[in-house]
Amino acid sequence: MFATASLASAAERPNIIVIMADDLGYGDVSCYGATAIETPHIDRLAAEGMRFTNGYCSAST
Repeated sequence: MFATASLASAAERPNIIVIMADDLGYGDVSCYGATAIETPHIDRLAAEGMRFTNGYCSAST
């Protein structure tokens, strides 16, 4: 009984993956239209998940 309840609650929690990379631009990943480099694993994550298309950085670079 306890195992069933814990499995049910674990299935309801979302999986969140944050990918951080240095000098990676919006157009450097093929799911956003890049053609120079193939990124099949990131493309699959993007196709099966949620993509955020607006990001802002307050650091002056």
